[in-house]
This record gives sequence, C-alpha cells and structure tokens, in this order.
Amino acid sequence: MTQVLLERFLRYVSFDTQSDPSQCSIPSTDKQFRFSELLFTELNQLGFQQVELTEKGYLTAVVPATQPDLPCIGFIAHVDTAPDFSGANVKPQIIEDYQGQVIALGDTEVLCPKQFPSLKRYIGQSLITTDGTTLLGADNKAGIAEIITALHTLIEHPEIPHGEVKLCFTPDEEIGRGADHFDVEGFGADWAYTIDGGEIGELEYENFNAASAVVTVFGNNCHPGTAYEVMINAQTIACQFHAQMPLNDTPEHSKDYQGFFHLIGMEGVTEQAKLTYIIRDFDRDQFERRKEQLVEQVESFNRQLTGARIEINIQDSYFNMKEQVTPHMHIIDIAKQAMENQGVEPLIKPIRGGTDGARLSFMGLPCPNLFTGGHNFHGKHEYICIESMQKAVDVILEVVKLTATKNCKS
Repeated sequence: MTQVLLERFLRYVSFDTQSDPSQCSIPSTDKQFRFSELLFTELNQLGFQQVELTEKGYLTAVVPATQPDLPCIGFIAHVDTAPDFSGANVKPQIIEDYQGQVIALGDTEVLCPKQFPSLKRYIGQSLITTDGTTLLGADNKAGIAEIITALHTLIEHPEIPHGEVKLCFTPDEEIGRGADHFDVEGFGADWAYTIDGGEIGELEYENFNAASAVVTVFGNNCHPGTAYEVMINAQTIACQFHAQMPLNDTPEHSKDYQGFFHLIGMEGVTEQAKLTYIIRDFDRDQFERRKEQLVEQVESFNRQLTGARIEINIQDSYFNMKEQVTPHMHIIDIAKQAMENQGVEPLIKPIRGGTDGARLSFMGLPCPNLFTGGHNFHGKHEYICIESMQKAVDVILEVVKLTATKNCKS
C-alpha cells in the first residue's frame, strides 16, 4: 500500500492549486477546480459511489455501508495550497533512510536539524522534501492521498464491517472559505475528521477563537508648506495607536494556550491610514475581552483627537470547536484508540490556528483534526515522512473499524 500512497501523493503535488484571497470567485482559482476534476475521475475509476463535484468545487464521494445500521462518518481534506509561497512546478525529492544529515534543497537552501529539530525523530525513515523553490503541498494533498488510499481499501475489502463512509475535498481552506458552501445536511455524516494536521500522532479538537479588526484613522491633508496647525497626519496617529498595543502580547511571544494581537498589515497616506489586526485566543471570555480592549483604545484616542477620528470594524472569523466537540467525546476516544492500536502515541494539543473542522463543528458536524505526517507547512522547508503517511492511512482505517465495534451515534 505504501508505494501506491507515495505515487498518488507525488502525482497530486505536481498540480498547482494555490488559492487566491484577492479573488471573489468560488473556488478562488480555476486550477483548484481542475485538480478536483482529476480527483472526480479517479474516484469513479476506483469504485467510489455517488461521486459529485459541485460548481463551487466541493467534491464528495461515498463508500457504501456493509452494515447500514452503523454510524455514518466522514473524512475531509482541502485541495488548495497556501498563497504564502509558490505552489507551482513542485519538484519533490525523496530522502531514503535519513540519517540526521543536513538535506540540500536545490543549490541554495538546506533543511537543517539545528534549525528544525523535528528532523531527528525520523532517523532511519524516508522523507519527502521540496527543492527549495516551492512549498511541497503536503498541506493538504497528503490528507487527500491518505483518505483515498484508506477508503479504497474498504472498497477492496467488503468483509470489513462499517457504516456508510463519506469523503469531501473542499476548496479555499487556506484563505478561510473552505466551509462557506459545505452542505452539512447533504453530507449526512454523524461526525467527521479533517485529515489536515501535522506530525504523526496529532489529534486536535481545540482551536483559536479568531477575529479580524480593521482600525482606520482619518486625518487631514494639505500642502506641507501651509500645514501649521492644519495638517493631521493619519499615519502618525496610526503609529501612536499601535505603539500603545501590548508589545509582548503578540505571536512571537506566545505559545501553547496563549492568545495574541497580530498586526498583519498597515497602509496609508496623510489623509487616511489603516491598521489590520487579527485577534486570537482559546478562551472565549478572554477573546471577547480582547475585542473590547481594541474598541476601548479607539474610544480613548477619539476623546483626545481634534480634527481627526478613528473607526474600527471587527469581524469574527471562527470559534473554538472544543465547545462543539466535547459533548461528543466518543469521537475523540475513537481516534485516540485508533492511534494506540496502530502503535502511534496520540499527541493531543490545541491548534494555534483554525481548520475547516472548526467552522463545520459550529455548523452541526463535529469535526476534530487528525495528523497527515507533515512539517513546516506553507514554505520551502516543508517536508513529510513517508512512514507517517502510511500510519495516517492505518489510523483512518482503524477509526472506521472502531466506529463499527462501538456502534455509537453522535
């Protein structure tokens, strides 16, 4: 099975499927849809049933139940790769029997254990890396390859008892739109798992509460030669505003369950300036307090300003799936037991970000996240362990089998 999985993955990463946040179309790029069309054909050829590709780029398929009274579960991955770094013309390289050395990525880049200590965990195993000019695309084509490989095994072995098993491959997850047009009712699963995690053993059902905030400063421009007591430079006020933000409450100073404010963009001219923040926190009350803190700072500035003003617009992005998943902890117990049965130590930790599963959980589909085996997503140092990919396949199959033996409804 490992060779089939490897060939499938290498074929998938040859397709450029970057999403584009500047586009309003769904999917945001045609190349995502073209890749999904290829998967549509492949799923039909492999014997999946009810294979459907919507005009929005959502690809679904079914493995019919061998025992219809058992729960229906789903597995979800996304077809797009991140817009952070090039996903075109990916040239993966395979490092067999890795022995802890520095790995050359093309002529100018390296993958070094000193910079990435996680490499030391894979001595004696085989790695797939980039050539230093693109990302790899394991996020999330590894998840796609693992799901298809595992579920095709069910098709080939009808003696394995299971309920109906469904898959869905979504577009635009990397730009936060992956669940926008997901038909939860039509999907029909009692619960699902995104196969979108990182290193082997990851099992995640907590994520940030997330929001974005745009702070806009309105100043007053005039000719600089006659600016005395007339000009109000919006850029200067914006700088003063950010200088009053908590300096150590930022991503580079936070870890584990700590939240942050993150200035992700600033632009402007004398007349108008804009600061764009993202707000993150695991605790819902603290998350709300962070939003209030920004509003209060805007109000404080406005009380002091004359001839200028500041406006703020805050938009919630997603919430912590924990509050939706914990009432159904059997789905976590199944995943944990599946890993242990396959010799994988569960690594339960919070996602310092979000997944489609977070939004889907609030849409009525409890959906924790399982590992793919990859590291360093969204950049040229991305890599994945082939043995970890195979374990992901084994765990998916074990989840299906355990769901049949436990026979529990969400």
